[in-house]
Amino acid sequence: MSAVVFGIKNCDTVKKSLKWLKEHQVDFQFEDLKNVPLAASTIEHWVKTLGADTLINKRGTTWRKLPDDDKGELTLPRTVHLIQSHPTLIKRPLVVLNGNIMVGFDEGSWQEFFGV
Repeated sequence: MSAVVFGIKNCDTVKKSLKWLKEHQVDFQFEDLKNVPLAASTIEHWVKTLGADTLINKRGTTWRKLPDDDKGELTLPRTVHLIQSHPTLIKRPLVVLNGNIMVGFDEGSWQEFFGV
């Protein structure tokens, strides 16, 4: 089964991770968050699995540009709504493989995650 990598094309971390996957001959499919609408059920699953604080990138420009009212308590409904409205809030890349989910790029963690 191939991995699904969610990110945006112009993100340096995503570029580095896609290069790593190719170098390690990992079968993957790339989904650009700017072009692929995410189902609420998918986001809910990610939030329940990872937690909103892990899933949302609070250091990025998308988060910083949000109105303060949107930055309140990250309840499940609020988090789903925010991500559907602003998919680039997701930490990148987000990888799904065999039901497992990982965010960010760390070579050691990726070697373990992909078994290479």
